[in-house]
Amino acid sequence: MLTTRHGVRPLGAADLDAFLALARRDPVVNVFADYRATTTNLEPRWLGGEMWGRFEAGELAAACHVGANLVPIGASVDDAAAFAERALARGRTVSTIVGPQDAVRTFWNGVASAWGQPREARWDQPHLELAAGPLVAPDPLVRRTTREDMHELYPACVAMYTEEVGVSPEYGGGADLYRARVTQLVNRGWSFARFDDTGRLVFKAEVACATPYAAQIQGVFVPADRRGLGLATAGMAAVVQLVRREIAPVVSLYVNDWNTSARRVYERVGFYETARFATVMF
Repeated sequence: MLTTRHGVRPLGAADLDAFLALARRDPVVNVFADYRATTTNLEPRWLGGEMWGRFEAGELAAACHVGANLVPIGASVDDAAAFAERALARGRTVSTIVGPQDAVRTFWNGVASAWGQPREARWDQPHLELAAGPLVAPDPLVRRTTREDMHELYPACVAMYTEEVGVSPEYGGGADLYRARVTQLVNRGWSFARFDDTGRLVFKAEVACATPYAAQIQGVFVPADRRGLGLATAGMAAVVQLVRREIAPVVSLYVNDWNTSARRVYERVGFYETARFATVMF
């Protein structure tokens, strides 16, 4: 087994079983990495990057997804520091560092001097889970979206992304790619929304990734003029019910610590904190 300094090397298809065993030590927190591994077989051409592994005594001890997103998996502080040293040798190619707070902080401290000023760093993001039915009544009008809904759904996705991230997903010519991503989620049955009597979208959410163990929610959105009416609470309850019945038994998401209104919604539905994430965006 060829390894580099500190026992770090890129993983491949032959490492898939060992990687999945590592990720599934915490299958909800690591749902993104598990999903990426099982859908790409750890082949770089499908990953759009690499999956690094750190080995101790010949055993896989930690990993790091390095694509558009850099995500530490099962990484201790020492593991994250070793991944940072490898990352320094290749320069920054990622747009986001995201994952468990301590690992992200350690990694960032290791590369900050060379990777430049981030656009934003969010150091306190509660990671929430729900492995039971919602605590409030689901909105019966929430349903899966179809391609016929794209005229309402796509602008809502752009608005949510822009509000959340601070830059439009269409910036720099990204509209076609982002529309393809939204369409892909619709085709998978991973996009949910509620429409009012006029056909206007008033709530939406998507499943970002899923495994047999968990599904991670993203893109929760209510238009600004419809907030405070309980649409998000009842809508999320419906999404939880649908996802747990048809996709995965545990529903997860992470939220900015300062977003008190969103946190109240998730608490009412029944979500509880299981970890802290952090995100550094470029």
